[in-house]
Amino acid sequence: MKSGLPNLPVPSQRQSPHTIPELAHGWLSRLRSYFILDPLIWLYTLVMGLLAIPGGMFDRSGRRLHWFSYAWSWLIMKTIASPVRVTGLDEIDTSKPHVYAVNHASALDIPVLYVNLPFQFRIAFKKELLSYPVVGWQLKRSGQVCIDQQNPAHSISSIRAALKGLKAGLPLVIFPEGGRTPDGEIKPFLAGAFFLAIKAQVDIVPVALVGTYELLPMNTFHIKCRPLEMRVGEPISTAGLTMKDLESLSVRVQKAIEDLYYRA
Repeated sequence: MKSGLPNLPVPSQRQSPHTIPELAHGWLSRLRSYFILDPLIWLYTLVMGLLAIPGGMFDRSGRRLHWFSYAWSWLIMKTIASPVRVTGLDEIDTSKPHVYAVNHASALDIPVLYVNLPFQFRIAFKKELLSYPVVGWQLKRSGQVCIDQQNPAHSISSIRAALKGLKAGLPLVIFPEGGRTPDGEIKPFLAGAFFLAIKAQVDIVPVALVGTYELLPMNTFHIKCRPLEMRVGEPISTAGLTMKDLESLSVRVQKAIEDLYYRA
């Protein structure tokens, strides 16, 4: 018996074209990761984190601490031997305070950004990261923007500071998915992530990090060294937008990042 409904095609899930077939990661890769790369990264985190304590003691602006984060990230990127090809950033006026919206696939997204964004910026992060030794201390002391997703009211002071920074010319990096993707596919964006961009009336720059999921996905310490890409898209204006436009703005930014990410 026919239902009378048209036979609609079932959309196939887009697969990220980022796997490198000829790049094998067998037991030798695991041994290198578990016994060389991971211990070195933990060492860098501990040493740089401890050095940053006295180094940033009188750094109220967070600019000196940004340098420590850059140095930590540079050491990591050199160690994991995963070169990053950057495209589109030369088309952006980086002297202006944009909000950079980035897909989030790996714990190594942060080092990639610190090494390849050539300016001071702050990052919006989840409150849960404050529980990590050294990392949490650095995030709190360096003026990053702490977001409590369970109780947004607790984030008011951080949001006010970020808004003040944007208006003063300090760019902000956000991860609109609200966390790392578990499967390499871009997840729905949280519309509220663009609240600050609208309040400050600054452009949003879509950024797609390509290959970081394959490099180090969730729930593993196996770093699979490989080439990466950071694809930067055209700025999306928020001029004249209000809070009523959050949803439509979120959809527009997500489409821009997906177009960059899934591009072959």
